[in-house]
Amino acid sequence: MHTNKILLGLLLLAACKQKNTEVAAYGNFEATEIVVSAEATGKIMQLDVEEGDQLKEGVVVGGIDSTQLSLKKTQLRANIKAVLSKQPEANPQLEVVRQQILAQQKEQARIASMFKANAATQKQMDDINAAVAVLQKQYASLQSTLNTQISGLQNETQPIEAQVAQVNDQLSQSRIVNPARGTVLVKYAEKGEVVNYGKALYKIADLQKMLLRVYISARQLPSVKIGQQVTVRIDGTTKGSFIELPGTITWIASEAEFTPKVIQTVEERTQLVYAMKVSVENKEGQLKLGMPGEIIFK
Repeated sequence: MHTNKILLGLLLLAACKQKNTEVAAYGNFEATEIVVSAEATGKIMQLDVEEGDQLKEGVVVGGIDSTQLSLKKTQLRANIKAVLSKQPEANPQLEVVRQQILAQQKEQARIASMFKANAATQKQMDDINAAVAVLQKQYASLQSTLNTQISGLQNETQPIEAQVAQVNDQLSQSRIVNPARGTVLVKYAEKGEVVNYGKALYKIADLQKMLLRVYISARQLPSVKIGQQVTVRIDGTTKGSFIELPGTITWIASEAEFTPKVIQTVEERTQLVYAMKVSVENKEGQLKLGMPGEIIFK
């Protein structure tokens, strides 16, 4: 009986050693972290984020006081309205001349008919033609003058319009918009605080897709490539058990570096290694930041 236990123990030890030889590299899980900062200066009027919250991309999570900007925009709009109120009423002035032209053209048609019937003289025909031509030139000149005046006033409003656009941009920056889907890791500010431009508000990371950063030796480098499928293994719920997940190599360092300090042996710390990132879907939420993991090449 005692001999059987010893044999069983040796078999388990051999199995563990064989399993360990399959491991290609070790590392820790990380994620792409984004620090969301204030894009305006002022008091935080709203900040609806808490650590652990799941946020969608593009959702408005808060805002910074924009009262002064709104008042400035109202004032600029009033200035534009005041400038444009100086515009002459072009249509009534042009309409008067147009009606005169229509009246003279009717007279022109009447005299032309009489001229064909030898009931009007050439001088009458020349006079009416000249009168119509004068009115048409007057209409064109008046239209050009009015257009110049209107264009000048519109040009006068352009700098004010540019200021309005600038204020609109500042108003949009007063809104706190979440830039990417993910989980809030750290919250740095609270509602009611006065913040300056660039002040960190919270940190977010997409924990649904984790990255396992591992290090491989120069000898292993030729056998890996970006896009290659590998097996990622983490510790299971019971001692000695493992959970295996599919992973994809997404990045390989172009330069070697010394083995990180997390590896304890003196021999390994003196070796040059290459960093590598493996993307892993975290559908079940099993993976956590900083958790150790290992990869197995298929």
